[in-house]
Amino acid sequence: MQKTFDWITPDWPAPKRVKACVTTRSGGLSQGAWASFNLADRVGDSLETVRAGREQLARVLGCKLAFLQQVHGKQIVPADPDDCPQADASWTQMPGIACTVLTADCLPVLFCDASGSRVAAAHAGWRGLAAGILEQTVQTLAVPADQLLVWLGPCIGQAAFEVGEEVRAAFVDQQAEAKAAFIPAPISGKYQADLYQLAYLRLAACGVTSVYGGGFCTYTDKARFYSYRRENPTGRMASLIWLAD
Repeated sequence: MQKTFDWITPDWPAPKRVKACVTTRSGGLSQGAWASFNLADRVGDSLETVRAGREQLARVLGCKLAFLQQVHGKQIVPADPDDCPQADASWTQMPGIACTVLTADCLPVLFCDASGSRVAAAHAGWRGLAAGILEQTVQTLAVPADQLLVWLGPCIGQAAFEVGEEVRAAFVDQQAEAKAAFIPAPISGKYQADLYQLAYLRLAACGVTSVYGGGFCTYTDKARFYSYRRENPTGRMASLIWLAD
């Protein structure tokens, strides 16, 4: 495996001891549909190869990885590198443990507080967003909303994300402002949904305004990102956040 990686380091004013990273699809050993740095062990890839990739990632970053069995819900749990519970977000105050979520079109959302004492990572596809995964994460972190910083990682862009009326209604029925995140698709009669804008709106409703990141599209950037909507089966990228010692 190569020693340099095309990984993403969030550009945000997080405290110095807060570390974060998003992997890309390059630099690994997976073959075929999962080429090449797939980190998901439930998508049909070789488990031995996935384990090797996870071990490499932990060595390079110098932290322990806490994975989840993601189910598109709103459960958040303490990050535990020795367990893999069903949940869509994790948080920690313990140095050296990386809250980790896997995505391939869904939105990864990283949280920290301004004092650098706690961090969290959430997996937020449209179902999780509508269910309240971001609100649940804010509540669990238990710090004033104006003391939270949030970074939005790579997800499917609005132009590539067509959804039906039921998805639009799931948001608009809860928050009228969400109408602005949906525009009519040019041919299908469906809507194009903006996951970034939906996340901004829901975070703002919680009082969180220090939000950074965005601007990616996993669907259109085939060289850099996996995309479930573009091709299935496919691999998953990891978004991680942890506290340095």
